[in-house]
Amino acid sequence: MTDVTAEAAPDPSIPEAVLGRRALERLDLLLLTVESLDLNGGEAMLWATRQLGFETIFPNRVELWKRRCHNPLRRSTRRGQLSAVETEALIRILCVMADRLYPKLHQLLSSKEPKELTHQRWQLVHQRLRDLIEERMNLRRGAIQRFLGSEPEGPLQRQLVFTLALAAGPGGVDRLRASLLDPTP
Repeated sequence: MTDVTAEAAPDPSIPEAVLGRRALERLDLLLLTVESLDLNGGEAMLWATRQLGFETIFPNRVELWKRRCHNPLRRSTRRGQLSAVETEALIRILCVMADRLYPKLHQLLSSKEPKELTHQRWQLVHQRLRDLIEERMNLRRGAIQRFLGSEPEGPLQRQLVFTLALAAGPGGVDRLRASLLDPTP
């Protein structure tokens, strides 16, 4: 049995970067996508927080929610920026969740699955994600309106699921961090 907290400790060689606005938006949308793929996603994130040893950063679900509210697209948003430690913790939590959900991600992205079944899966994820966005995001924002107007298997949702798939497995933390810090849209 390996010590999960030892693996989760931030690497001192990693430059401490603070996420910009677009990266915060993407990070929160990825977390919402996790919640749309897993009905118990919120509880699973709390479990991952404990497993990774981030109880001091996110001692409860309210503190986790507060950090996610730095996304300017949310209905209730918080000013300021996440610290590098909080950012790294959220990235690592997201990667643990991507590992956990990888079979579902693979099914959605697989070309070997029957088309009807894949379409039904995308419809279900799309509806859950749409419901979460309508519940938590500012519907007057243009980015949110574009997302809600997109197709279930459209490029926006495919990109979110693809990013989660890339965040799974060894090196997922580095891939996700690089993706979030990439300045191109």
